[in-house]
Amino acid sequence: MSIRAKLYAAIALSTIGPVLTTAIALAAMSTLGDRFTDVERSSANVELALDLKFGVTDVNGWQTAYGYDDGASRPRYEGSLRALEGDLATARRRFPAGLENRQVETLAGQLETFKRLDDRAYTALQNDHPEVTKQIFLGPEIRQFEAMARTADQLAARERARAAAARAGFTDARKDARRKLVAVALGAGIVIVLLLITAQDVARRALERREEAPA
Repeated sequence: MSIRAKLYAAIALSTIGPVLTTAIALAAMSTLGDRFTDVERSSANVELALDLKFGVTDVNGWQTAYGYDDGASRPRYEGSLRALEGDLATARRRFPAGLENRQVETLAGQLETFKRLDDRAYTALQNDHPEVTKQIFLGPEIRQFEAMARTADQLAARERARAAAARAGFTDARKDARRKLVAVALGAGIVIVLLLITAQDVARRALERREEAPA
């Protein structure tokens, strides 16, 4: 290859190289950022699903408590119920479609049945029939609680699996970004070597011409 061709090649590489390097680096970082966003979103979804699971248990616990302390714990039950309903409203916005949405809607329907049974139980307690309240709590209500707990557990399990997949995707994206950046660094090194070789050829040619020139 002539010196002129090498010079042109060096100029082209020095121009294209930084652009290509920047493009590859930005693409790798963008993909990595997307995967990190997926991890954050899935972690938040796991937290919400676990809040629902805890909320179901908490509501049932305070319901049982007020049934055995003549209604003294009823305000705690109502507060727990409001918190669970708030989490369900958040879940409906967070999961507008797909299997998660169906699980959330199933849980919401189960909670409505739970509340209707609770109304009957609390009315019986207010009318001095605590035995009826306990029969409801230990019969249909406990079965309704178990159904809600299963649904909440299924949602939590699904979100944990999705979070694990998101973390794996982030790990893969990080490894891919590292490989690309290493490749870019090697490419930059090759460009530098070619530039040095070309500069050496140009300098040598200039010296040869100087020596060939008549005194």
